[in-house]
Amino acid sequence: MLKLYGFDVSNYYNMLKLAMALKGIDYKSITTYPNQTPEYLAICPTGKVPALLTEQGVLIETNVIMEYLDENYAGTQLYPQDAYSKARVKELVKMIELYIELPARRCHTEAFWGVPVHDTTKKEVKRALLNGMQSIARVASFSPYLAGKEFSAADIFFLYSADLASSVATKLFGIDLLAEAPGAKALMDKLNALPEVKLIAQQRREATPAFNEYLSKAFSKN
Repeated sequence: MLKLYGFDVSNYYNMLKLAMALKGIDYKSITTYPNQTPEYLAICPTGKVPALLTEQGVLIETNVIMEYLDENYAGTQLYPQDAYSKARVKELVKMIELYIELPARRCHTEAFWGVPVHDTTKKEVKRALLNGMQSIARVASFSPYLAGKEFSAADIFFLYSADLASSVATKLFGIDLLAEAPGAKALMDKLNALPEVKLIAQQRREATPAFNEYLSKAFSKN
C-alpha cells in the first residue's frame, strides 16, 4: 500500500490528497511535519513533506508525485494524453508554483502567525503576486477550468496555492488577488464545491490546532 507522509494543513500535501481521492487510490496517511531527524531523512532526503512511499521506493516533489499517480492509476485524469495539451497543463502548474505559491510563502509567517516579515520582502512579494496572477490570466482559459473544458492537475495546484496567496494579498496588502484573473473566482467556487475538497477542508480545520502548537514550539526555538 502507498504511504503518504505529510500533514493536513500543508497545501502541497492536500494537493496529493485530492488527487488520490479523485482517482480512488487507497493509501496510508502518516502524519509528519518537516523535520531533519535521521529516521525521516532516511525516507525523504530533504526532510520536507509530502513524500510518497511506493513499492519501488520513495518519491518527493508534489508535481512529480502527481504525474506518477496519473500514469499508474485509473480514475480522474489529471493530465491530457496529447503532448501539447499535457505540456500546457505542466506549464500552468509550474507558473502557479513559481509565481503564486512560492512568493506568497515568503509572507506566510506574518499573514497567518503574526511573525513579522521585512518591509522589503513584503514589497517584493506584493509585486510578484500581482505579476504572477496577471501572467496566469494571460495563459489560462478559465473555461471553466484553468486549462480548458477538462479538470486537470493545474486546477489542483491553483486551488491550494491561490487560496493561501489570496489570503496573504488581502491581509498584508489589501488586494483582491483573484480579481487580477477574470474567471478565477468562479473556478475557485467550483472547485471548493467538490465533496472531496470539502472533506479535505474539514480535515485541515481539525488539524490546525496541533499544527499551531507545533509551530509555536518551532518559533520559540528560534
